[in-house]
Amino acid sequence: MRVGLCALVPLVLLNVAVAFFGNTTVPPLSLSFLDEKAQALAAYARHRPSCLLGGHPELSPLIRDTERRHRLPPGLLEALVEVESNTEPHRISPAGAMGPGQLMPSTASLLRVEDPFDPAPAIDGSARYLAEQLARFRGNVTLAVAAYNAGPGNVDGRVPRNGETELYVDKVLTAYERLRPRPPPRPPPAAKRQARPVSATPRHPPVDRPSAG
Repeated sequence: MRVGLCALVPLVLLNVAVAFFGNTTVPPLSLSFLDEKAQALAAYARHRPSCLLGGHPELSPLIRDTERRHRLPPGLLEALVEVESNTEPHRISPAGAMGPGQLMPSTASLLRVEDPFDPAPAIDGSARYLAEQLARFRGNVTLAVAAYNAGPGNVDGRVPRNGETELYVDKVLTAYERLRPRPPPRPPPAAKRQARPVSATPRHPPVDRPSAG
C-alpha cells in the first residue's frame, strides 16, 4: 500500500499544481496529458519571475493590434482568446495548453513561442496559427476555428463531432458575433421630391354683355 501511495503522490501533486497555478479544474488522479502538464508547469516556473513586479499590459489592445498585423477578421482573435483562457495570460488547461491562446507545448514549439505565458509572443503565435487555418480552409471561419481546437488533420470539410470541438466552435462564433465591429448604419434614402401638380391655365372670365335697354 505504501508503494501505491508513493506512486500516487507525484500524480496528485502535478494535477493540484496545474489546478492551482493554472486557475483551472483538474481531477487529482487524472492520468491524461501528464507530459504536457509537466511541460506547462516548467514553462510557467520559468516565466513567473519576469512578471512578479511588472505584471502584464491589458490584452485587448494587444490582441486588436495583432489582428491587424496578421490581417485577421476584426474580433475573431479576441473571441478565441476570450473562450480559450478568459483572457488570462497564466491559464493552464487540464490538457496542458498554456497562456492566453492556450497553445499546447508541441504547438508552441512548432510556432517558436519560447514563453507561452508572455502575452505578446503568445498572442502572436496564436494569430499566426489561426491565420494558417484560415488560409488552409479558404477563409471559412467556422472550419478555421475548429482546426485551431482539434487540429487541421481532424477537420475534413466539417466540424468534428467529438463532444468538444462543436461546442468550442459555437462559443467562439457567439463571442465573435458580439465582438466584431458593426458597419455604420446606412443613411435613409432621400425622399423623392414630389412634383407640384401643374394647375390648369385659368380661363378668362366671360365678358359681361351690355344689358339690354
